[in-house]
Amino acid sequence: MPGGKLSKTMRIDIPPDMRDVWMENERRKARAGKSAPASNNVDARLGGEDFQRLLQNIYDAALITDTAGQVLDANPRAEEFLERSRVALCRVNITSLISGSDEKTLRELNDGLHDERFILIQAYCARANGKLFPAEIAVNRMQVQNRQCLCFFIRDVTVRRQDEEKLRAEHNAIQNAGTGIAIADLEGRITFANAAAARIWGSTNHESLKGHPLADLFTETPRIGEMLQTVRAGRMWEGELHARCGENAEVWVQVSAAANRDMDEELVGFVLSVMDIRDHKRAEDSERTAERQRVMVESLGAACHHLGQPATVLMMSLDAMRRIEDKDPNLTRELVDAGLEAAESLRHMLHELNDMTEYRTVPYIIDRAGSVGDDQRILDLK
Repeated sequence: MPGGKLSKTMRIDIPPDMRDVWMENERRKARAGKSAPASNNVDARLGGEDFQRLLQNIYDAALITDTAGQVLDANPRAEEFLERSRVALCRVNITSLISGSDEKTLRELNDGLHDERFILIQAYCARANGKLFPAEIAVNRMQVQNRQCLCFFIRDVTVRRQDEEKLRAEHNAIQNAGTGIAIADLEGRITFANAAAARIWGSTNHESLKGHPLADLFTETPRIGEMLQTVRAGRMWEGELHARCGENAEVWVQVSAAANRDMDEELVGFVLSVMDIRDHKRAEDSERTAERQRVMVESLGAACHHLGQPATVLMMSLDAMRRIEDKDPNLTRELVDAGLEAAESLRHMLHELNDMTEYRTVPYIIDRAGSVGDDQRILDLK
């Protein structure tokens, strides 16, 4: 404020008292509060009509105490949160409502409020049944009817704590995931990346990826534009890309990209899942190589089978012709015809092999069950 003291906030964390004797201590504090002078007239209301109207309509649970912590007044929200009536609340000390607090806490509050306008406490408050709930408590000093008082404004932050724990668990899961996770803004620049993503791109620190355009992290720049356009249109994009993991190194990765939207469902960026598939690609290459070798061996075996029969006929015909010489001209002519037919068959098969563009087999031997095994098929040269 101009010419005035600037607003400051002191923060205090009070861990809850989880010992088995806690409830007994609370009962002892409650008994001590009953005998306090401030609790003699619990029906009395502080301040005037306007003050009470304001107090009763405050959104947070509001408790007004004296400087010793004795509750003097409470609003309906305090009754709801703490599950106690106003009369019951005015019979206890604030330390019996804030788990883990004591007289030392009150001294710290009074001393702190001499120098600060507000003190913010992160603590746990106790309901009437002894159950604790996380609370954010704002404390300030005010004067009511010429009396120095402390005002405690209590907000139940159970849902917020649950959301924070959920976000923390999800953040830890993302950070420790084996798959690379990255978040980019609408311009396609990295705003977050986990450790796995950093390892894929050859970095030891995931913070070093911040600010890098996606187009600079992959070799296929045109496909990055296609990816961003697809996600902006409301669809998921999936594909295999080369990730740059050094000056001259590239890594095969499987990429899934989806929209990142805010609470109003407005597009604010992109979420990428990046998986290193180098081993998968190596396995595919090995499988293709093995398949090519298998096909080559099968082709050679099948070709040998097809060539073997006419070659055998040709050899047998030539051998028979050598044995009979000119003794039987008719048989010689038959043998010459058979040899020529076998030679023509060889020529035809060699021509077919030379022009072959597709590997195809046909059954050669069929067993009694009518099935054909892989070793019972031959190359189809028809």
